[in-house]
Amino acid sequence: MTLKIYSFGGGQMVEAMLRAALKKGVITPKTAGVTDISSDRVNYLTDTYHIQASQRPDWTAVENADLVILGVRPQDNWQEIMKELVAHHYQKDVLSIIAGVTVAQLSSQEDLFAITRIIPNTLTDVAMGYSGVVKNDRANQTVIEDFLNSFGKVNYIDESLLDVFTGYGVAGPNYIYNFLISFTNAGVLAGMPRQQANKLALENLRAAAAFVEQSGKHPAELLDINNSAGG
Repeated sequence: MTLKIYSFGGGQMVEAMLRAALKKGVITPKTAGVTDISSDRVNYLTDTYHIQASQRPDWTAVENADLVILGVRPQDNWQEIMKELVAHHYQKDVLSIIAGVTVAQLSSQEDLFAITRIIPNTLTDVAMGYSGVVKNDRANQTVIEDFLNSFGKVNYIDESLLDVFTGYGVAGPNYIYNFLISFTNAGVLAGMPRQQANKLALENLRAAAAFVEQSGKHPAELLDINNSAGG
């Protein structure tokens, strides 16, 4: 299924999501539209991805979209966008990545919208990692998941946990990056060439994660199995 998507805002997170969706064929350059106040950003998105980008909204494209993305900043006038969507009789799905703005706030002006709020993952280019997702009853789960699964996995959570999810789930790769740096440095300090130490660190991480997942065992149990008594 090819989706028609229109985004208000064309920042880096929106770009990452659209790039992954284009790669997976969930959208095409002809079915993806973006409006952004920055002419430089509009030119970049047009030249790089050949999508339909402009500084002013293309309301015909919006009205025909299966999914509208709110990709603006919290301090931007997202309320005006919602009013304009009402004025143009848009009644399909709205997906928000606006930090700190709740589903209730997004639907407060009109009870017409199918609202989904997400905290996107940061591993979109490898189509892995979970996005934290909250939706209201009107949201079209098929449309939402077709889009979100193009750049990772879907994790439905209570909206009260989104801040925790942001710090633990979305920022999770940062902890892993720091671990890999430290683990690689330990190998170098022990005398191993850095490139080889880095390869070993990556393979250990991949293999250990796969073993935990495939075995179904607790990591502490695997740790006990892996260590011989008395060394």
